[in-house]
Amino acid sequence: MAKTAFLGLGVMGYPMAGHLKAKGHEVCVFNRTAAKAKSWVDEHGGKAAGTPRQAADGADFVMACVGNDDDLRAVCLGADGAFAGMKEGSVFVDHTTVSAQVTAELYEKAAEQGVSFVDAPISGGQAGAENGVLSVMCGGDLTSFEAAEPVIASYARICRRIGESGAGQKTKMCNQIAIAGLVQGLSEALHFAEKSGLDGRAVVEVISQGAAGSWQMENRHETMLDDVFQHGFAVDWMRKDLGICLEAADEVGASVPVTALVDQFYKDIQRLGGGRWDTSSLIKRLRAMG
Repeated sequence: MAKTAFLGLGVMGYPMAGHLKAKGHEVCVFNRTAAKAKSWVDEHGGKAAGTPRQAADGADFVMACVGNDDDLRAVCLGADGAFAGMKEGSVFVDHTTVSAQVTAELYEKAAEQGVSFVDAPISGGQAGAENGVLSVMCGGDLTSFEAAEPVIASYARICRRIGESGAGQKTKMCNQIAIAGLVQGLSEALHFAEKSGLDGRAVVEVISQGAAGSWQMENRHETMLDDVFQHGFAVDWMRKDLGICLEAADEVGASVPVTALVDQFYKDIQRLGGGRWDTSSLIKRLRAMG
């Protein structure tokens, strides 16, 4: 079993760190809100640290799942950052969805200290984290990935190295691009059913068994029909991710017009006060239009 640290105990990180402990790994956690770290220790055991550096001290693997580029830099760098406390040969595994630029920056800074950096964004939502069945897409050196993969398996259904550093983040961008179009299409289909006087559940029961079926349809159609949007990934975070996607697409010359359009639709949802609604709330925009 490995000595690990987990930085960031949000809706994803809290249960992920719990799975590490349940699998027998030694776990020290850090969270900006110390009370959250204390609650985790009270529930799971292990230890809590006052800084990322203290949490990472002596760890074989340091996992992070925080909010954005700036949050990730904050827990990695500086006198109290995790890199300052990591031993040579240890591995930092970043589960945050961030830009390719910050991944490249931190990969280089880690290497300067003899530390490996694996970008390993996740998909599967809160339920996937709680049930330990996340999809983890990784980029980084092969030897570092192979060392970290058995530990990541504590909360993953699939964990795969896609390529060199940055490949994990770019794969997560593919994931978000695909989701954006799927959710908009599902929203339009359900809105059309409503406006046509059809039973939305009956419609989905039939069409989900054919080519239109998807995870989004299976797991979100009922709450969408019920106008409940307190499940899963928030619109504010989706806009952050889509911004990363659009910037990267511009850099590589990829055409993603549907993604750009759906990003603006999510902006409309924010204007409706739905920044913390989950991503399936795109149907609210259609309903608001009449």
